[in-house]
Amino acid sequence: HTHRAIIMSALSGGPCKVTSPLISLDTKATMDAVRAMGADVKEYDDHLDISAEKIHAPDRTVDVCNSGTTLRLMSGISALFDSETVLTGDESIRKRPMGPLLEALEGCGASCSSDGGRAPLRIKGPVTESKLSIDGSTSSQFVSSVLMMSPLIGRPVDITLTGKTVSRPYIDITLSMMRRFGITVKENNGRFHTEPQRYRPYDYTVPADFSSAAFPLVAGGLAGKVTVTGLDMDDPQGDKRIVDILSKAGCGVTIRGDSVTCYHIGKIRALDIDMSDIPDLFPIVCVLMSTADGTSRLYGAPHLRFKESDRIALTERMLKSLGADITGTEDGCVINGVERLKSGRIDHNGDHRMMMAAAVASLISDGPVTMEDDGCWNVSFPGFPDMMRKLGVE
Repeated sequence: HTHRAIIMSALSGGPCKVTSPLISLDTKATMDAVRAMGADVKEYDDHLDISAEKIHAPDRTVDVCNSGTTLRLMSGISALFDSETVLTGDESIRKRPMGPLLEALEGCGASCSSDGGRAPLRIKGPVTESKLSIDGSTSSQFVSSVLMMSPLIGRPVDITLTGKTVSRPYIDITLSMMRRFGITVKENNGRFHTEPQRYRPYDYTVPADFSSAAFPLVAGGLAGKVTVTGLDMDDPQGDKRIVDILSKAGCGVTIRGDSVTCYHIGKIRALDIDMSDIPDLFPIVCVLMSTADGTSRLYGAPHLRFKESDRIALTERMLKSLGADITGTEDGCVINGVERLKSGRIDHNGDHRMMMAAAVASLISDGPVTMEDDGCWNVSFPGFPDMMRKLGVE
């Protein structure tokens, strides 16, 4: 939400106020990107003020650091400019496949060059075609990227999705937020249509992030009782399914207003879970299922192999090092629950979600879980260590 709110606020010209933003390394990368394109972003304790007289191609290379969201969403915006935009990032980002998005942008007239379909990217508009085809089977952010740019192309645009679209709820978040900022998008049978429009200034309040809330909620379900506030169960976030997963797994779950409480009852129940729309939950759900009574199957998410790391392989390696019985598959994994995890040292490979999942796994291990402290949680959840300490974790 924060990434999209920053970009749409800049596209609207503002002034816009973004309240309760997630301030992390990733969202700071998006702030830097829109600043390079002419936006003024002021940071305060509880909100951002954003305005822009007119956005333009940056006069410097935009370094997105480790933020794949920034890279993907800003690639589409870059195709609106007549001058070249250069986007790059860290070593992990330079391994992330961007081919489907670049092919879509080239197909509608933009000029794109890359290092074999990976960053650094050089993108130059203008977009000259009205019909656009995008493969949504690798990342929903490719679809969000072209959706966000489409109203500004200057002509009616038809967008056709090819392949099996993954993480559809993230596209729904984009569409919902575009409506808030005054954009009308028509959808029919996997096709989207936009007319020429302008984003309108809007003061947006960022809802709590279920993908981050999943870590304390699972901690409660495994080893105690945790209440997370500020959650909106009506929000289109797909990751709110963590609440349903915890309930089906036999954890106690209570929802009151914007608060969700999850507490440990007894042995976790094994589940078969389609992860196609909730890939960010994969590492923490694997932790939840690692001591379940029976065999769990997580499936439907081959795109996990193209995240910050190959998250299927890395989750398998991490949990095996803690004594779990887990086997990776092409699109997920099979987990035979064990009685308890073991103490061990894990390699999170700098992946923030892997590090946080391992920290929660320590609650069901027979001793300490040790890992490198590289601060990678700052990518998405800067308050994570303090939160875990408040829950009683050393």
